[in-house]
Amino acid sequence: MDNNLREVLQPIAIFSGFGGSVYFFVRAMTDYILKKKMIEKGFVNEDTQAIFKQHASDGKYSSLKWGLIAFFGGLSLIIMEFVSVRPESPLPYGLFAVSVSLGFLIYYFLVKKDSQL
Repeated sequence: MDNNLREVLQPIAIFSGFGGSVYFFVRAMTDYILKKKMIEKGFVNEDTQAIFKQHASDGKYSSLKWGLIAFFGGLSLIIMEFVSVRPESPLPYGLFAVSVSLGFLIYYFLVKKDSQL
């Protein structure tokens, strides 16, 4: 990689990673504080409990999703190690995209199957 490009991309990657981490931490904390205050004030009825339960069930399969994506992404990188291609070939990008998409599809069908039960 060109040295000048590295000097530009490295700070951008560091700051964006740090900023994203701070954003998600602050979001989780504010959601927690809001829910806690709503419960303390007595604003929690059946409607708000349904919203809380729906919000909690959204993250139910989050670990499964990211585990499948990481697994199939890593699997594609292992497969690319054994396939000899020219350096300018788009095959590695396509293999990686297809593998990650396969992970998403498996996740989708597992969640769809579980939600029908």
